[in-house]
Amino acid sequence: QVQLVESGGGLVQAGGSLRLSCAASGLTFSTSAMGWFRQAPGKEREFVATINWSGGTTYYDESVKGRFTISRDNAKKTVYLQMNALNPEDTAVYSCAWSASGATSRVDKNYHYWGQGTQVTVSS
Repeated sequence: QVQLVESGGGLVQAGGSLRLSCAASGLTFSTSAMGWFRQAPGKEREFVATINWSGGTTYYDESVKGRFTISRDNAKKTVYLQMNALNPEDTAVYSCAWSASGATSRVDKNYHYWGQGTQVTVSS
């Protein structure tokens, strides 16, 4: 059974930090790219960050570049999103996604499995 389970969301004040985790099971992890996306109320899902199979290549949306860091631990089959300097505009449900390809992608249709998401709320 394929599972992607996110954790680490919560309520934080502006300027604070959170670290999201996404634990994968039931699928090949070490050769697959992973991504983080988010969806705020009333908005479309948007790309946040992506990492290739080895962790050697990462890309970020301009809105989070310099504040967020994506990383992975293939031995633990887990991908992380370290979020610093959070602001209220970062409030959303954050979901991780798995791609059968090892290459990064900013496009959600290139991901084949998704987690349920974890809520991140940033208060001003």
